[in-house]
Amino acid sequence: MINKELLKLLVCPKSKGKLKQVGDELICESSGLAYRIEDGIPILLIEEARKINTK
Repeated sequence: MINKELLKLLVCPKSKGKLKQVGDELICESSGLAYRIEDGIPILLIEEARKINTK
């Protein structure tokens, strides 16, 4: 789990929107991308993100 203080500082590299943690991913509803977390480290690379349905 990502530290709550750190999560407040992190933003989506594509939209600069807020991220929320859901399981082992950080979700950005603005860009519709999910960034995985590996060994407690968020992988905030747009090309590594998974597209999600934000409807």
